[in-house]
Amino acid sequence: MLQPGMLDAFLTFINENQLPLSGTKTLLAVSGGVDSVVLVDLFQQAGFRFGIAHGNFGLRGAESDGDEQLVRQLAERLKVPFHGTQFATQQKADAERISIQMAARELRYAWFEEVRQQHAYDYLATAHHANDNLETALLNLSRGTGLAGFRGIAVQKGPLIRPLLFASKEQILDYARARQLPWREDSSNASTYYRRNLIRQEVIPILKQINPSLESTHRLTTSRLAAADALLAEYLRPWQAQALRHQQSTTYISIAMLESNSEPAYRLAWLLEPYGFTYQQALWIAAALSGQSGKRFVSPTHVLTKDRTELIVVPRTEPPPATEVVLEQPEGTLSTPWGRVQLRTLPATAFFHSGAAPTTAFFDADALVFPLKIRPWQTGDSFEPFGMAGKRKKVSDLLINAKVPLPEKEKIKVLLDATGRIAWVLGLRTDHRFRVTPHSRAILSISVHA
Repeated sequence: MLQPGMLDAFLTFINENQLPLSGTKTLLAVSGGVDSVVLVDLFQQAGFRFGIAHGNFGLRGAESDGDEQLVRQLAERLKVPFHGTQFATQQKADAERISIQMAARELRYAWFEEVRQQHAYDYLATAHHANDNLETALLNLSRGTGLAGFRGIAVQKGPLIRPLLFASKEQILDYARARQLPWREDSSNASTYYRRNLIRQEVIPILKQINPSLESTHRLTTSRLAAADALLAEYLRPWQAQALRHQQSTTYISIAMLESNSEPAYRLAWLLEPYGFTYQQALWIAAALSGQSGKRFVSPTHVLTKDRTELIVVPRTEPPPATEVVLEQPEGTLSTPWGRVQLRTLPATAFFHSGAAPTTAFFDADALVFPLKIRPWQTGDSFEPFGMAGKRKKVSDLLINAKVPLPEKEKIKVLLDATGRIAWVLGLRTDHRFRVTPHSRAILSISVHA
């Protein structure tokens, strides 16, 4: 039976969720299935400006081509822009060793965003509906989740909107039949091999025997959970402002602000969610707060290191190459993978040590034996720090005393001469043996710039 006022319900949902579609332009992600075809029809009936995007994943042969043909014809009939592409889905999955579903998702959303920006669409709309939301919540529940996960799919996330979340699958099908809309069926939806299909075909029908209004009940629950999540965020933000600080791409979390408040693991999980850490990892990190420094935890996008008083979160990058740079001559400039090195030989009368920056060091030119070498510091490295008159010190101890944060320690390099003696821990301390004295005849200046 056709639900009365489907278009009215659509417009009401848009207004209630403050989706400003009037006067803006939206890119609709259209697969050719009934959900996305209904989304197109509702946009058309509402008079909103839109274009259609369709990605052919090439996974179902002629079926995939048929989907593309239907969507292209739909755009032509409505006289709206059509954007189409074909994806090498299997190749991406094989190359990156990920599932077909993950590869398809990454490909389509990256392409949708590219089209949206290139053609100046304000929003990207997908046809997720109430049943999708329920399935997502149950999937998340089976894996373990918090408020946000059980809430399901967000109505809006940046330019991505889901204006069909108010409608059940049954309402969508009734509307499509009443409007005599053409659509395509995806044969893979019949398989219970995929977990979402298993939940859709076997779990939800059992739950609906208990509660025939399961979708509407979940919508109400979703609304309550969203309100609870918003209130929790409002409560935690003042604490977050004290516990968190940012310096360029690095985030620092105060251990004291975690340990002095209730539920440190939950607070950590809330703070670390944007960085890709799971709740289980937050539990492990919370357990390590009083432990030794140096412990690391890795998410798909970031690395967290436990330091003395803070947790340090940095983006994941490829490990820097353990490059050794050889300096053959006492004059010249050399480009390296991590910066530019400049060497100059100066007369002793030109030496003004007090004006040296941390990136520049001065040495007795006659004390150093060429060729010189710059490399990352290693465990066991030691030298005689300037001013300590012959007393040796491990580089690791110097870094501890200088309170160099753990992520920065990996970037520290040392300068050695041809005899293997460390002459400079770059940016921190030179060696006493190579100091400039009143008897120095020439000065070697070495500057390192990132």
